[in-house]
Amino acid sequence: MKIRIHGGRIIDPANGIDQQLDIFIADDNIIAVADKLDGFDADQEIDAHDRWVIPGLVDLSARLREPGQEHKATIHSETRAAAAAGITTLCCPPDTQPIIDTPAVAELIQNRAEQAGFANVLPLAALTQGLQGEQLSEMAALKQAGCPAVANVGPLANTQVQRLAMEYAQTHKLTVFIQPLDHWLGRHGCAHEGKVSTRLGLPGIPVAAETAAVARDLALIELIGVKAHFTRLSTLRAVRMVARAQFDGLPVTADVCAHQLHLTEMDICDYDSHCHVLPPLRTQRDQEGLRDGVKQNVIQAICSDHQPHEADAKLAPFCSTQPGISALETLLPLSLRLHEENKLPLSETIRRLTSGPAQILGIDAGTLSIGRQADICIIDPEHIWQLNEDNIRSQGKNTPFLGWEFKARVTHTLHRGKLVYTLD
Repeated sequence: MKIRIHGGRIIDPANGIDQQLDIFIADDNIIAVADKLDGFDADQEIDAHDRWVIPGLVDLSARLREPGQEHKATIHSETRAAAAAGITTLCCPPDTQPIIDTPAVAELIQNRAEQAGFANVLPLAALTQGLQGEQLSEMAALKQAGCPAVANVGPLANTQVQRLAMEYAQTHKLTVFIQPLDHWLGRHGCAHEGKVSTRLGLPGIPVAAETAAVARDLALIELIGVKAHFTRLSTLRAVRMVARAQFDGLPVTADVCAHQLHLTEMDICDYDSHCHVLPPLRTQRDQEGLRDGVKQNVIQAICSDHQPHEADAKLAPFCSTQPGISALETLLPLSLRLHEENKLPLSETIRRLTSGPAQILGIDAGTLSIGRQADICIIDPEHIWQLNEDNIRSQGKNTPFLGWEFKARVTHTLHRGKLVYTLD
């Protein structure tokens, strides 16, 4: 099918484009971004006047719950929700059931996503077999099966295992995704260790749980030279450590969850279990440090850290609830709110959601370049709406942002040149 998107403001940070142009699509690919294209007879035209037209978003962390936890969500339900949020590529962390430590599981996830047809799903391979932190996974086979990077969830047996895993990943030119959390410092906590957690009587997770892990891993990265990505940073101190490492030339990148840029430890004061996340919500000072990290490009990507849950998972005392937010549909509006509040240029905000994460993964996505797959998001920047359970398309309704009013909403999403979402 031939599609023409006309009259929109094209914002493509990767190519330095921010102007009113048309996009021409044929055979699932972008064939031109121009004022006109002679001889092009469109089968479908999309009017984008007064709209922004940007690359489809790339989300570096979205748990889809399939396989293994289909009572929470499925690949079909969550990629459908992703399409409604303008997200066309998602990374699935390796802690599915079974674990993504064999090519069969990686291929199953990609096949299910292909059948659903709403978005690309890239499985992140487990760093160790069964995520047990002891025996290395078959990284070469997992890369061949479509995993762009390796990651570990949970502790490793010791630092030597971490070193060997990084060396193996380096051999196969795989990026290592690291969630910096010292298991022994943080395993009993559920909130930021500070005055708020003390007053509420909640066991805390200290800043040192993150910074100790960052320091250890930076030392190994410097030793080995492996390309590493710190995912879901939550502290000012960690941002400064990563910034110093980047200044020193280490091959490190970082991302932050969108909710960490708008919520702090004060939001748990009424024991709202929807604010139970890992890493925990930190202080106002940490939040400001994260925002500055995004603004200064120390943090190259903003992710959703999408974790849908059934209602019962959040109906217990705070520490006994399962951590995580259903976050696909708030990724874009929270990021655009950062643009308004923190004066981050619009093109740079879009970059953190598109070409920034795509470059971290080393994939051909996040741009509107000619010849690329037509993954496109169209946004009405003046549309004011309120998040509620009725307009959350994810199977998980667990979010602290219910009732929040947002400005700008996705009106169309194209995936592989096909219209997979239109705002009703």
